[in-house]
Amino acid sequence: MMIKKIVTYVLILTSSVIFAQDDLNIAPFKKPQTKREVLDSIKATFVHDNIASCIDSLWMKEMVSLDLYNDLTTDIKNINVDEKVDYELPTELLKERLKKMDEKSPFNIEYNVGLENVIKSFLKNRKRAFERLMGVSQFYFPMFEESLATQNIPLEIKYLAVVESALNPRAVSRVGATGLWQFMYQTGKQYDLKINSYVDDRNDPLKSSQAATQYMTNMYKIFGDWDLVLASYNSGPGNVAKAIRRSGGKQNYWNIRKYLPKETQGYLPAFLATMYIFEYHKEHGIKPDRAIANHFATDTVMVKNAITFKQISDLLDVPIAELQFLNPSYKREVVPYITGENHYLRLPVNKVAVFTSNEDKIYAFINYESSIRERPYESILASGDSNDTDSDTTILRVKYHKVRRGDSLSEISDRYGVTMTALKKWNHLRNNKAPMGRKLKIYTFDSVASNNKTSKQDTVSVKESTAIASNTSKTFKEEKVVSYKDVVKYHKVKKGDNLGEISDKYGVSVAAIKKWNHIKGSNIALGKSLKIIKNERVVTTVKKEVKADKNAIETSIASNDNEKATDFYVVEKGDNLFSISKKFNVSLEDLKKWNNLDDLNVEQGSKLTLAENDKTEAEIANKAEVKIIEHVVDKGESIGIIARKYDVSVSDIRDWNNLDSNTIQFGTKLIVGKKYMISSDNKNNPTKRETIVVNDRNEVKLYYVKKGDSLFSIAKKYNVTASDIKKWNGIKNESLKPGMKLKING
Repeated sequence: MMIKKIVTYVLILTSSVIFAQDDLNIAPFKKPQTKREVLDSIKATFVHDNIASCIDSLWMKEMVSLDLYNDLTTDIKNINVDEKVDYELPTELLKERLKKMDEKSPFNIEYNVGLENVIKSFLKNRKRAFERLMGVSQFYFPMFEESLATQNIPLEIKYLAVVESALNPRAVSRVGATGLWQFMYQTGKQYDLKINSYVDDRNDPLKSSQAATQYMTNMYKIFGDWDLVLASYNSGPGNVAKAIRRSGGKQNYWNIRKYLPKETQGYLPAFLATMYIFEYHKEHGIKPDRAIANHFATDTVMVKNAITFKQISDLLDVPIAELQFLNPSYKREVVPYITGENHYLRLPVNKVAVFTSNEDKIYAFINYESSIRERPYESILASGDSNDTDSDTTILRVKYHKVRRGDSLSEISDRYGVTMTALKKWNHLRNNKAPMGRKLKIYTFDSVASNNKTSKQDTVSVKESTAIASNTSKTFKEEKVVSYKDVVKYHKVKKGDNLGEISDKYGVSVAAIKKWNHIKGSNIALGKSLKIIKNERVVTTVKKEVKADKNAIETSIASNDNEKATDFYVVEKGDNLFSISKKFNVSLEDLKKWNNLDDLNVEQGSKLTLAENDKTEAEIANKAEVKIIEHVVDKGESIGIIARKYDVSVSDIRDWNNLDSNTIQFGTKLIVGKKYMISSDNKNNPTKRETIVVNDRNEVKLYYVKKGDSLFSIAKKYNVTASDIKKWNGIKNESLKPGMKLKING
């Protein structure tokens, strides 16, 4: 009996060793192309025009701010024309100015005490608001005037949009009136304004202005008086007609005013007061804000594929806030593509040139992002269409993840390739906190290869699919996807620590540490735990289908196993690494590795290798020689000063020199960097190549802003995007100051 147990134990050990050997024969993972590399490879080939940006980002916030709309709406609603306002404006002078305005306007502009009180109230309480409105008006008024002139409507009607929406195209009233001209839903539909899930033409300045002009024309045909037209625009023609009847048939606004709704009673005085302030703003010391945005500095382009504001921002380096301002009619920040309909994107003139010159590349990037989106049901249908032929089988699996300390729902959902919403639904979670110690249920779709010899209930694992690739039409492999996420760490303050050394140790700025921990000065308490947020590299594993060309398979079968054909491709005009990798079904990383490329740029006419060299690693092994960079400590120097001098961290210097603390002595020789000399014995590359590594953590670089620098020029210099630099450094706008320290992750 004892002998049987020993034999069984030995057999189990032997089988485990054999299966472990099989697993080791699997091809090593290849680093997949990241989204940023694809984006940068496309943008590297863009043609740019040297024209200044259309809109300043700081001024943009002023233009889309809703505070003006809320304040003016409240003033008009609660205005009391009978309340006297203490403001220095002689009545006789006001009468004279109103008379001049009446002479050149079709409106009945006559002096009365109520109008005087409204004008003085605006001048006393809303001077700054009108300065901002006058700046914004220089963008919208040319559009309004063009639309009004086509229907022979008084141009003074343009001031009505100031009263209605404070010139905010995204303004929405408490009853649902929307846009610059505050159209209700039914009225907008009546005047052919498109309103659906993606588009709301009530927010479009041009289309809503045309609809408002047509509405004014129709109302004037009914009432024959522009004052009553304005009253009907606010309260509706029915309420104006009722007020006329209640007044005994009077046709003047001031005679029927008390019979109108309360909000409309202050409507025309607010309109006339706005017109007065715009006409005589210089006399009252009101200086309009600088208008950087001009309508003639923008143009439209018709889109041929659905595209999001985020994609446009990443590709053209246009802030999303600017896209929202120029295209307010797109509610979901998506320009849709619907068959039979045309949708246009408004951009600054220089960006229109970039868009049209690189249209194919832009749509290629959109298709790439669409291709990596999960489509589980398409996989199910594809597997269900096959009968006896070779096919893939998609199986719904249930997995369980035990929540450990430091886990978050976001990280868990990314790890398993599911959405956080689905994860919460499957486990009946009400908030975004991951319950410690609980096993979370996760549903995943796994695609596995099957052949005609196996039954439908039998499945083949991803690792086995590599072994039977010759019998199936598709194979699958696991790949590692690299992403960057903010990770929270804590540093306990020790004796001798200061903010400068701590910031150098973790590769962050002193200002950021102060902000995270609400520190006002430079002193930190001993033993305090400081919060540190670092943008770190996170690797996740995904399953990916390997598509093989039928002709390539037949060629490889017919060829001798000992021989490998080396393919070459000559770069043509308009090519980039991304398009070449898709054309020949290879990865960007392989192309860079096989051709010794350090970046994503390729020159026209250069010859690229499209297959791996058949030489073994032993034949092309490199010999590396490490050289040490040393520094002798001078009088008055500290370890922090030395670290900043050589652009390394304090922790690196301590590790290289086996230091237990930050204390160093005068005359001590310290290792402050390493230099790697790599010589290659490859015959194809007989020259000696040097790679200099200042320290072991070359993922984070520091850049000090110089005079004349911009986010775009710095991003171009380090081959990253401007939005990435803003994210790494917590920058909200485009402004930079000389001497500012920027963190570059690369």
